[in-house]
Amino acid sequence: MSGLSTRTSGSLRTYLVTRLLLFIPNVLVILTIVFILMRVAPGDPVSVALGGQRPPEQIAMLREAAGYDRPIIVQYWEYIRGVLTFDFGQTIIDSREISEILLTNGGATLTLTIAAVIVALLIGVPLGLIAGRRRDTTLDAGLRVFSILTYAAPVFFLGLLLQLAFGVRGLGWLPTSSQANAIMQARVSDVTNIFLVDALLAGDTEAFMNGLRHLVLPALTLGLLLSGVFMRIIRVNLVQTLRGDYVEAVRARGVSERRVVIHHAFRNAMVPFVTVLGLQIALLFGGAILTEQTFNWPGIGAQLVRYLSSRDYVAVQGIVTFFALAVVTVSLLIDIINAMIDPRVRY
Repeated sequence: MSGLSTRTSGSLRTYLVTRLLLFIPNVLVILTIVFILMRVAPGDPVSVALGGQRPPEQIAMLREAAGYDRPIIVQYWEYIRGVLTFDFGQTIIDSREISEILLTNGGATLTLTIAAVIVALLIGVPLGLIAGRRRDTTLDAGLRVFSILTYAAPVFFLGLLLQLAFGVRGLGWLPTSSQANAIMQARVSDVTNIFLVDALLAGDTEAFMNGLRHLVLPALTLGLLLSGVFMRIIRVNLVQTLRGDYVEAVRARGVSERRVVIHHAFRNAMVPFVTVLGLQIALLFGGAILTEQTFNWPGIGAQLVRYLSSRDYVAVQGIVTFFALAVVTVSLLIDIINAMIDPRVRY
């Protein structure tokens, strides 16, 4: 028994070390791709962003200050070194530190992302459980159609529909823009740059509730996008698990069907779901950009669109790099959690 325990802990340790070692080349590949894509266009980012707006002498000075007059390999090394020190550069059009933008606007994006995941779990997991238990019925077919529609619907279109239905022009129940009204935002000081947390720290219950009301529609929009994916994954894995021999053995002992589904089949069906949850983070970040634009949400995605419109590719490079690192890091964490849950992953 002790030998089995030693072998299991050893395999987990080996898996974790291997996964951490693979993390480094993965990050380097992603950073290299982002660096190359930002330099495919002719010219340099400074000239593209400020061309025609500043004298040529000033543009040349800015190019030199930003390092775009140096050899490409030197630019690449400085880019990698900057990322390692959380220095993503400085924007061209307004001379802001990109790390400051990430810290200032990251709280709004983090709030929206967490809320969207909660909405997706609350909708997708129960519906997947119901569809898997009632497979091949009319209810199952209807839920599968729902999952396809939510997955295929454009985020901005779904957001506009919810705004029309529940906003000022519809039922008038919920606000349709920003993370709180102007009065509430002025009352709450930025401590963590997460409005709901700052409202709680200030003891302002009214501001907190106002922030929650503003969060409902953006979180519902982005959460519905993921709920269809979650529902289908839970359904497929639950159907496969219910056909397993050990489930039949549990049923043969006279255990109720509800207990069989919840306590036996559902737990095993959640193992592959954890893996897919990490893979959906990329989709979540992409959807967050469009959701923030639709609801005027002051997150990183809204800033990315702003700098894209201004052709400030230095800012775009820094923000895209941050998103890429976040996706890879979350994927690593999900793999580690999955290995701890399911021993089969370690081999």
